[in-house]
Amino acid sequence: MQDLLTFEDFPVGAVFPLGPYEVTAEAIIEFAAEFDPQPFHLDPESEQAQAVGGLIASGWHSSAILMRMMCDAYLLRTASEGSSGLDEVRWLKPVRPGDVLTGTSTVLEARLSRSTPGRGIVSHRYDVQNQNGETVLSVSGSGMIATAAAVAERGPAHERSERNTQLL
Repeated sequence: MQDLLTFEDFPVGAVFPLGPYEVTAEAIIEFAAEFDPQPFHLDPESEQAQAVGGLIASGWHSSAILMRMMCDAYLLRTASEGSSGLDEVRWLKPVRPGDVLTGTSTVLEARLSRSTPGRGIVSHRYDVQNQNGETVLSVSGSGMIATAAAVAERGPAHERSERNTQLL
C-alpha cells in the first residue's frame, strides 16, 4: 500500500487536521444511555442539564469522537501498532448538540523504540475546538508506528489499514 503512513511520516512539529464532525443530540443521548447515564447527558430538561445550560456530551463521548476524527484523518492509513495509553485528557468546555468539532493532531516527539526494532514511538497533542474556536478537549498521548523498513520487510501485514479505510 503506497500511501501507508509510517514512523518517518511523523516528524516533530507535523500537524494533521481533524474533522469536521457534527455532534447531534441523538448521538449524545445514545452514547450516554450505554456508557455514562448521568442526567445532564440524557435529558435536556433535567435539573442537572439545566444547571449546565442544557444537554452536554459525556467527556468520554467527546474523546470517542476525537478517536473517530483521528481514524478518518490518518490513523486508518497508518502502520499503527497500538498505543500504550494517554498522558492527559482535559475536557475544557462542554460539547453540545449542534457543535461542529474540528481540531489538530500535533507531533510533539518521535523516537525509535529501544526495545522493539522497526517501531517508533510518536507522542501527539490533540486539540479539539467547536465551531466558535473554543477548545473543548485537549489530549496528549503516544502511539507506536512501524518504520518504513519494517513495513517493507513484513509486506502485506499492514494491509488491514487499507481494508479499514475502505470500510468508511
